[in-house]
Amino acid sequence: MKPFLAVLMITVLAWRAAGAESNATAKVKLTEGMDAPGFEAVSTGGGKATLADYRGKWLVLYFYPKSFTTGCTKEACSLRDGHQKLADMGAAILGVSRDDLATQQKFKAEYQLPFELLADTDKAMAKAYGVIGFGGLYQRRTFLIDPAGKLAHIFYGVTVNIHDEEVVDELRKLQAEATEKP
Repeated sequence: MKPFLAVLMITVLAWRAAGAESNATAKVKLTEGMDAPGFEAVSTGGGKATLADYRGKWLVLYFYPKSFTTGCTKEACSLRDGHQKLADMGAAILGVSRDDLATQQKFKAEYQLPFELLADTDKAMAKAYGVIGFGGLYQRRTFLIDPAGKLAHIFYGVTVNIHDEEVVDELRKLQAEATEKP
């Protein structure tokens, strides 16, 4: 019985420790229409990327747990395949994970990703966007940021194989709504 209690206590303490980080970021509640949190992170394009770099154009900012994993690879390749269509609609894509820059560069090269990846090793972006989940892993989440820097749409769940289609469809709706407004 004592070994069971010890395992149970360790599990509860680990769960609470993971939850403490999660709870700290859970207070970040972003909603559509808010200003997108500013960011600065090292980029596979060299140097640093900031939100201000994308002012005046649509930005697809997607967070993913880990490079080279099955779901993350499918999502990246889906966005790769839809990249030209999104570019034609005036949108740039940035992928973000906590992987280091060398890993991000290998991932980008291996899957021929035509967009930049950001290395958020200090989790500053993930905390600002509220995407840290259980155990400190990034939640799979995509933010559509409009040319004025506002959160136009938040994807809380994505279908990795067709995420490009989800993003294109939503961007098309948002752009149509923007042209209808006086």
